[in-house]
Amino acid sequence: MKEHQQQPSMLDALVPIVILVILLSSSVMLFSDNSSYGPNQIALLIATGITAIIGMKNGFRWKEIEQAMISGITISLGAVLILLAVGSLIGTWLLSGTVPTLIYYGLQLLNPSVFYAATCLICAVVAMSIGSSWTTAATVGVALMGVANGMGLSEAIAAGAVVSGAYFGDKISPLSETTNLAPAVAGTELFEHIRYMLWTTVPSFILALLLFLALGFSDSSSVSTTKIDEIQLLLSQQFNIGWPMLVPLVVLLTLAIRKVPAFPAVAIGALLGAVWAVIFQSDVISKLGASDHEYWLSAIMVTWTSLYDGVVMETGNAELNDLLSGGGMSSMLNTIWLIMCAMMFGSVLEKMGLLKKAVSAFLHGAHTAGAMVTRTILTCIGTNLITADQYMSIVMPGRMYKQEFSKRGLHQLNLSRSLEDGGTLTSPLIPWNTCGAYMHSVLHVDPFSYIFYAFFNLINPVLAIIYAYLGIKILRIEPVKQA
Repeated sequence: MKEHQQQPSMLDALVPIVILVILLSSSVMLFSDNSSYGPNQIALLIATGITAIIGMKNGFRWKEIEQAMISGITISLGAVLILLAVGSLIGTWLLSGTVPTLIYYGLQLLNPSVFYAATCLICAVVAMSIGSSWTTAATVGVALMGVANGMGLSEAIAAGAVVSGAYFGDKISPLSETTNLAPAVAGTELFEHIRYMLWTTVPSFILALLLFLALGFSDSSSVSTTKIDEIQLLLSQQFNIGWPMLVPLVVLLTLAIRKVPAFPAVAIGALLGAVWAVIFQSDVISKLGASDHEYWLSAIMVTWTSLYDGVVMETGNAELNDLLSGGGMSSMLNTIWLIMCAMMFGSVLEKMGLLKKAVSAFLHGAHTAGAMVTRTILTCIGTNLITADQYMSIVMPGRMYKQEFSKRGLHQLNLSRSLEDGGTLTSPLIPWNTCGAYMHSVLHVDPFSYIFYAFFNLINPVLAIIYAYLGIKILRIEPVKQA
């Protein structure tokens, strides 16, 4: 630290964290499902202000604190661009018939008894192919949620299946940002890291699939085939349904597989959806456009609106209206607001040295592999809760514990795997985390509702801790002596 700055005390470190927990808990109690639409943001801003006051008490100047806030927002801008593009993509894919077609064929092909397990598996394959849980949830996930709605199945369980599959595929994909970030922070090689993760990841995924199968067989008795037929009929009446409508999805998946960065790939998918709407959905555009306008003018205005403000459909069925309406960049503004507030708080907390101080106590008495892995996973979960960002839940514990693993004779692969088991997988389970907020915005199911059904995300960290205590697949090295 600089000469004018002093080391924070444990009380300094705990005060903003405790206040944030109290404020977020109060937000959920008072505002329920609406807590992420403003109350959580205010809680994060108040906690950021308290952290800044503590920082100034310890000698930090306002300019330094302000710069930390700006840096935090800057880090989030990549995610913000992707979010805006995804909003546009959802809007144009609803208008173009891409999402309605996926729902229509899904209702035909998916058996209700195996729907949850199939949803999990489909999302896993797509996410593994493209390396993005966010894109998977916003495209295939949205369509599968529509199928679940059409079948009369539980939206909470379906969302848990989407999240489980998307994060399994993301976790083991070499194209994933977090899968590259964890070994980079820990100092391991990417494909060694992926192979080592399989020991905890694959068994957890198999257990999750079995649980989804059990839920599917027990839940399928309530499915109404009459409702499915009604949804399909309404879809075919409102949209031009056919395999050509899936071309925008194929193009997006192809771009992702060819390692085109997420933002331009999603943006291209959104624009292609707009073109497809003009070509194939003239009746929908005419219905949504002004009656006194020529078709070409209505096409421009309706597709333009779908990019920034989404679409609002009237089908005569309230549930289908909710499913087929939405999207647009504006639908993502609340999520972006939450991300910016969360990154401001996390960055100031890190700059003041408060988070490092708060977790330093965890290392005392941690001498065994089980103790170190448990502390790492708990620190990742705590960082996800406090900083509300999965990247910080990987980077910060990775920086803190890298030397500690070496001192205790534990290979860095143990660290990189633990960072993903505890950091990547728990982020979508927290409503105010960037990942939880994102999943809420695209799946329209609160994380507090699907948290108990995101089986893979819950099982994997527990299984990793059990492995560590039993000594299963724990790589050891010669302990590095402290200088």
